[in-house]
Amino acid sequence: FKMESSGPDPDKILEKCKKPLSGLDKTKSLRPKKKIKEGARGYGLKQIARMTLGSGNMQLAVELPAGEDLNEWLAVNTIEFYNEINVLYGILTEFCTPEVCPIMSAGPKYEYLWADGHSIKTPLKVSASEYIDFLMAWVENQLNNENLFPCQIGVPFPKNFLNVVKVIFKRLFRVYAHIYHTHFQHIMNLGAEYHLNTCFKHFIYFIDQFNLVDSKELAPLAELIQQFKERKAPIATKGKLVSDLSMI
Repeated sequence: FKMESSGPDPDKILEKCKKPLSGLDKTKSLRPKKKIKEGARGYGLKQIARMTLGSGNMQLAVELPAGEDLNEWLAVNTIEFYNEINVLYGILTEFCTPEVCPIMSAGPKYEYLWADGHSIKTPLKVSASEYIDFLMAWVENQLNNENLFPCQIGVPFPKNFLNVVKVIFKRLFRVYAHIYHTHFQHIMNLGAEYHLNTCFKHFIYFIDQFNLVDSKELAPLAELIQQFKERKAPIATKGKLVSDLSMI
């Protein structure tokens, strides 16, 4: 894919996100959510992740809890981020059509071709909706592969687990990049801009904490990412996260 600019104007995006809005329809998930059931492997860490995120401290929310296994933490959060993006893109499917988005892009200078290295080895130029459907199906397959994400307690993670996670996060970022560049007005119309920004900030803090995505891959949203990183004074209200975006 091509990389030449840093992305949309972050000031305009952040200016639109002063107050939390409630227009997100969480029933419009693109694919079925991946659930970690009570008592299952990773359930305890999932609860910790949600509690620390709810505390309003974004940095604390991404840090590995004391005494916990890094791979377990990465696995639980990978599932959570997949679910979040699943919902965020799910509310946009009626707007992101092959006619409106004939290519998978993040602005005019960033275009992505799809290949999974197995069933599709030669990169394909497809519409954004096709690309994201391929991408989310691919991630879902990784999460459901017990050789990669073992469900049984005591079964070790594979040696290449970190590399798999890095590819997943690299590809999930592209969905965010497409949403911000092409569908931010739709997100605003749906009243979901606050939720989008909070989810993306959490995503950025997490990949930054564990060096999961190369900076060149983040170039389409580089300026926005920098502004998120510069704002590190989140607050909590009624037990729910209130992004520091609300203070801008």
